Amino acid sequence: MFKFSSRKGNRHTDAPRAEKTARPVNRARANVSEGKARFAWAEKVDWGRVRIRLVVVIFCLLWTGLWGRAWYLQMIEGPRLAERARRQHMASELVTGRRGMILDRNGQVLARSIEARSVYARPQEIEDFQAMANTLGPILGIEPKKLYDELSQTKRRFVWIKRKVDDYTAEAVHKTNLAGIGLSKEYDRVYPFKHMAGQVLGFVGLDDKGLEGIERSMESRLGCIPTRQIVQRDAMGRRFYLHEEGQSEPRGEDLTLTIDVQMQFIVEEAVARAVREYDARWGGAIVVDVPSGEIMAWAQYPFFNPNTYKDASPLVYRNRMAADALEPGSTFKPFVMATAIQEKKISASTAIDCESGRWETKNFTIRDTSRQGVLPASKVLRYSSNIGMAKIGLMIGVPTFHKYLQALGFGQRTSVPVSDSRGILRIPRDWSEVDIMSTSFGQSISVTGLQMAQAYLTLLNNGLYKQLTLTRDENNVEETHQRVFSQSTAREVMRMMRDVVEENDGTGKRARIEGVEVGGKTGTAQKADHRAGTYGSKRLASFVGFFPADKPKYLILVMVDEPTRNQYGGVVAAPVFKEIASRTLTFTGLGNDSKVAAAEESPAATPVSGRRRGLKLASLDIPYVADAFKKEDAPAQDQGMRLPGHLAKAGSRVPDVMGKSVRNAVELFARAGVVPELKGTGSRVVKQTPAPGSVWPEEENKVEYILWLSER
Repeated sequence: MFKFSSRKGNRHTDAPRAEKTARPVNRARANVSEGKARFAWAEKVDWGRVRIRLVVVIFCLLWTGLWGRAWYLQMIEGPRLAERARRQHMASELVTGRRGMILDRNGQVLARSIEARSVYARPQEIEDFQAMANTLGPILGIEPKKLYDELSQTKRRFVWIKRKVDDYTAEAVHKTNLAGIGLSKEYDRVYPFKHMAGQVLGFVGLDDKGLEGIERSMESRLGCIPTRQIVQRDAMGRRFYLHEEGQSEPRGEDLTLTIDVQMQFIVEEAVARAVREYDARWGGAIVVDVPSGEIMAWAQYPFFNPNTYKDASPLVYRNRMAADALEPGSTFKPFVMATAIQEKKISASTAIDCESGRWETKNFTIRDTSRQGVLPASKVLRYSSNIGMAKIGLMIGVPTFHKYLQALGFGQRTSVPVSDSRGILRIPRDWSEVDIMSTSFGQSISVTGLQMAQAYLTLLNNGLYKQLTLTRDENNVEETHQRVFSQSTAREVMRMMRDVVEENDGTGKRARIEGVEVGGKTGTAQKADHRAGTYGSKRLASFVGFFPADKPKYLILVMVDEPTRNQYGGVVAAPVFKEIASRTLTFTGLGNDSKVAAAEESPAATPVSGRRRGLKLASLDIPYVADAFKKEDAPAQDQGMRLPGHLAKAGSRVPDVMGKSVRNAVELFARAGVVPELKGTGSRVVKQTPAPGSVWPEEENKVEYILWLSER
């Protein structure tokens, strides 16, 4: 920085030699003076300012360098680095979302999905397999060696260890903080009313897909289409969901059924009592609102609890009223009678010779349970004469007979969204005269209970075909259907069916209700023995009735399969109809309460203990069912019950669910017949309303039951 002048350049060539001799001393002095002269300028420099400027220069250089580096990273390397970061921290994942709820006609929740946790493993991220197995195995109830072998030997990147564990297990797994082990959010299906309408509702599998019943047939509406969402990892590798603008968790559509929970309870209790009393194989009943065609109740016993479907046999959760095609027996006769009247083959006064109860023709013997001679056609139905109906069937002829049966819906599936059978209705060319005769009194043809309800709905709708409905859809448009019978024909047959119940010599007099005119038809169908190739000793007892007889409001179909203590439909099934109809009248306010109340004193209400046979019976741990058989012991409580949990409402208080898991809290409320609303996404209840320990609010107060959940 600094430049000094050359010594040689300062030499004076004309100087004397003597001066050269004294040079060393003088030279030193000169040097000192020269040095002082040379650095004199430095003494004048303000070194403090120089240092400040130096720092500023260095800072500017560094600042320029940083800006240059930032510009380079942003403009040159930016896109590449951003893409690399996105791949490391962001990932797309298939999200299944929450399944839609199933509600009854009044908004009661029959099925809903609640959040659950599943344990998974990423074997490649596990650091110590042995420590992992020894820690996780006892928590999940899995043998550690099995867990070790399964995860240490697999080449898969993702393995489910246990699906939908309870909240306590999930929390324990979370606390282990094991590398490569995580919890994933899924949804578990809960049925608050347990077995109520279990066979109709069906159930969903581990992957939240409907496998039976409404859950299966309405999968497209209840289930949600899986969507791919962005998942982000934080610095610790933990994942959380980011929703793009306008993006929300997928959710299935809620479905409202036409079923009424309170009426369903009435029907299930009556059916269960009949099956147990007569030691039958199974029993079922369907209640239809005739003006609308809506199914109000659909019960089957033994019950099926969808919450524990893994413990049930397919024979229990099979919806027999829709899937099992059986020979209907005498309940089929009104359609034959209506067809003959419609085709003017007979009238109500046409004389039919019933051959005193035994008729041999075409190497075929037909027998009646009562010995009747010549009867007007109107009494053939009242006495349920097989011989009379066989002769009427022969008058109709095969093509006409087949045409009407097809128009009524036999041999084809109904419009009800369940998995139902077509039944068996052979084509006309396969019919012989014997087939015509046997079909006329309900043999040689197989129908489901649902088909029978559909056909009777058409008859009671003054002969105009009307579809059964099980779901409520605001977009439903009333379709125009064909008329099968004229109104006069339908009314004539309905009058005959009224006589079956209301006349003293009718076969269905046990279905009579004081104060209300009832119409109906009994059925006692022989069941075929497939091994022997002929009819055996087993029977299907059934009864189809409606009320009021002049203007039907409700249609009730009852089937009791293989009863042992008595086999006749008029004895086994008709009282079930009477009990359901009586309580329905009280519930809906249709009838005279005082008279109906007296009619409720049914002999079928007598508790009967007997062995259980056939199918494995579902657990009867529901309070209202169990107490139904304890009426003598606790009459006051039984009178007050109309829903599961009404007993708990009357005798207990709101449970304290603070701090409990969602599953436990919902279960406690559901036992009292209440489905609380959940707010939040956590697994623990942090607040509840109504307050713990308070008296259950009255239903008319419409109090909201809300559980607030923890944040995590």
